Amino acid sequence: MAKRYDTILVLDFGGQYCHLIGRRIREEGVFSEIVPHDIKLDEIEKLSKKFNIKGIILSGGPASVYDHNAPKMDHRLLTINIPILGLCYGLQLIAKSFQGKVKDAICKEYGITYVSIDKPIGILEGLKKREKVWMSHGDTVYELPQNFEIIAHSKNCPIAAFKHIKKPIFGLQWHPEVIHTKNGSKMLHNFIFKVCKCKANWKIEDIIKKMISEIKNSVGEDEAIIGLSGGIDSSVATALAARAIEDKLTAVFVDHGFMREGEPEEVKKTFEKFKLKFILANTQDRFMQKLKKITDPEEKRKIIGEEFIRVFEEKATSTNIKYLIQGTIYPDRIESGSSKNSNKIKSHHNVAGLPSNIKFKKILEPLRDLYKDEVRKIAKMLCLPKKIIERQPFPGPGLAVRIIGEVNEEKNRIIKLADLIVREEIEKEKLDKKLWQYFAVLTDTKATGVKGDARAYGYVVAIRVAESREAMTASFSKIPFSILEKISTRITNEIPEVTRVVYDITHKPPATIEWE
Repeated sequence: MAKRYDTILVLDFGGQYCHLIGRRIREEGVFSEIVPHDIKLDEIEKLSKKFNIKGIILSGGPASVYDHNAPKMDHRLLTINIPILGLCYGLQLIAKSFQGKVKDAICKEYGITYVSIDKPIGILEGLKKREKVWMSHGDTVYELPQNFEIIAHSKNCPIAAFKHIKKPIFGLQWHPEVIHTKNGSKMLHNFIFKVCKCKANWKIEDIIKKMISEIKNSVGEDEAIIGLSGGIDSSVATALAARAIEDKLTAVFVDHGFMREGEPEEVKKTFEKFKLKFILANTQDRFMQKLKKITDPEEKRKIIGEEFIRVFEEKATSTNIKYLIQGTIYPDRIESGSSKNSNKIKSHHNVAGLPSNIKFKKILEPLRDLYKDEVRKIAKMLCLPKKIIERQPFPGPGLAVRIIGEVNEEKNRIIKLADLIVREEIEKEKLDKKLWQYFAVLTDTKATGVKGDARAYGYVVAIRVAESREAMTASFSKIPFSILEKISTRITNEIPEVTRVVYDITHKPPATIEWE
């Protein structure tokens, strides 16, 4: 009989951080399962045969609980003896379900906030009187339901956290799952182990076995093709697929012309050593032609996404190749609006950017519920080269989405040079190990400058350097001005068409890491 892991269910109300909650739980050595927000009590009872369900977390979401079509839950879940924790929208839903009052907040809270802990009990046990947390809400609970008590408040939120007097039901208006909540991990740890009484009996190695088995069972006696970019995600997906189906796998590297300087040669050299069928598809002219006069970033991504599929279809010459495998990870899916209640931030080329008419029988995404740092851990377990494991994230559409506005040969040449300069200077100072991403963006703005005592009118290049753990939230890096000065000087000196360099000092949120 298969082992039943102690499990926390996360009900998905469409929040951007829903799977981040699940990931934080897994970090504690406890299994988590993301389920639809409207899952029924009898469905949970069926899941109990597979998992030892010890607790339920209600995620945040973009809706208001008083909206006509607001996502709801099976209220019977609030009557069973399983601990429940509501986060943000989840807290408001619990309050409304027990006849509390939720209204549009007079002072909305977005970002870092300080809360006062009124009662350090349950999930707040061991915390200080004042805690730094991450808020993101427009609605607030104004009237506490009967049999509930306030356990924390903030300046603009009188009921920032509550608990039921008798039942193990808690609510937090803030997000403990994001790193900006200083002691968020401790709050979740308290819920998982002190409230739910879980045992840490799950480990990430189990995911590897599950993914390999999933690929093997899906493909069966047929063959599969995988899109290989040389990045950490597609490389791990390739390694897993190779273990699962071996010589029935064909890896295709699409050189669309928007790769970083020297990258196609490097990827080819690395993966020709692997025991798989490797195809290098030179498609630069084809992609450039398709992007002519296209300025909208969503349209760019969709065009690139469709063209990728068409290349894969053309390279799938064997009639037995019926499956396409992708290295899609969770941040790709959540930003593309993977939940029916979540907002689409941008279409990723391999998710919402895919065309509706695809010749493949099915698209397999073994990494679909993982975050970048989890993928890196798996890469180490699979003994992939260090260069691949430490490679910074790079968008599938490549530099085409780091050129704001229309893409052309001149702009592509400029962004490749600017990107190379940024990478060289960051890596020369050995800062790359501490950073999540560092790159240049060619804006569609021009500015006046002076070069050689004469007026110059050229492009503005933006530099983006971000620090993050999982890409769902990020902070701009406060790298030394001396390094920024070197980067700026080199870009304006070595690229005649550029007259100005600016530094992006925006966190995620409100921005995304990439500009497009």
